[in-house]
Amino acid sequence: MKPNHPISSNNDPRLNDIPDFKPWRLIGFVLLLLLAISFWLKWYTGAVSLPRYCKNPADTMHYLEKVLTEKTPAKDEPRKPYLIAAKLIYLIPQLNEESVPDYLDRLKVRLGEQCRR
Repeated sequence: MKPNHPISSNNDPRLNDIPDFKPWRLIGFVLLLLLAISFWLKWYTGAVSLPRYCKNPADTMHYLEKVLTEKTPAKDEPRKPYLIAAKLIYLIPQLNEESVPDYLDRLKVRLGEQCRR
C-alpha cells in the first residue's frame, strides 16, 4: 500500500509492507502455463496416445470409417473398438470442408508415419 492510501491512515505498519498488485506478472504466468500445457498435450499425443493405434491400424481405420459414416456403427457388436477408434477424431480432428474419405486418407498417412517411428 502507498503511504497516502486511506487504509494506511490507521498507522498499522503491516499495511505499508504489502506490495502493489502487478497483473502483468500473473497474466504472463498464466500464458506460459497455457503454452506449456499445449506443448505437453502435443507431445503426449505423439508419444503416448497415437502409438496405441499401431497394433492394428487397419482395424482402427475400419472402425473409424463406420463411426463417421453410419448412424449406429456397432449395432450388436461390442462398442469398445468403436469408442477407441473414435478417440482419433479428437487426437487428429477433421479439417473444415474435408470430406470423410480425405480425412481417412490423412489419418492413414499420419498413423503410418507414427507407427514407423
